Amino acid sequence: MIYSAIMFLTLSLLRKGIPGKQWIGKYRRPRQITWQMKCNTLKNLEREAENEYWISRPYMTREQEHSHAAERRAQAWLKIKENKFLNFPQHKHMTDHLSHLRVTKTWSS
Repeated sequence: MIYSAIMFLTLSLLRKGIPGKQWIGKYRRPRQITWQMKCNTLKNLEREAENEYWISRPYMTREQEHSHAAERRAQAWLKIKENKFLNFPQHKHMTDHLSHLRVTKTWSS
């Protein structure tokens, strides 16, 4: 932090100002760290530590977790299959399509 402040001071003294925009770029002006920024960072770190704590402890054991949702998944799969076949058209035979061609054909002739 001190090194960047010295560089910034040197640049501002030699060049009579900050080149380009002062908040972006390679030679930007360093932003002041406020008390509120420190508090927010501390809160975020505490929240992250608590999340890691709860994530590190499993809710179920490995034996409980093994195939615990198999029945529910099977039911869901059956429901998906039923929904697929609802819109499926009924089976049609070739006689249904070609019956108009045999109007005059009889066994006796």
